[in-house]
Amino acid sequence: MTTSQVPRQNEQALNAFLVAKLEIDTMLERLKSLSDDHFGTHPDEIHWGDVGTLTHNASLLRRIIDSACRESEYAD
Repeated sequence: MTTSQVPRQNEQALNAFLVAKLEIDTMLERLKSLSDDHFGTHPDEIHWGDVGTLTHNASLLRRIIDSACRESEYAD
């Protein structure tokens, strides 16, 4: 690899990083909006299936947070 290739590879990596970041930001905005709307449920209609779904989703998010923040099993 020549020295002139390094900046181009860094630029490509930066662009790919920014695309992934934008995708995450978009998903977070959607999730926040859904949360603000109580995940599409009405408080008087919540049942144990809703609890199970929300608990499952929380566990998936917890894994992502642990990985991103280097916590729990991802700690250094």
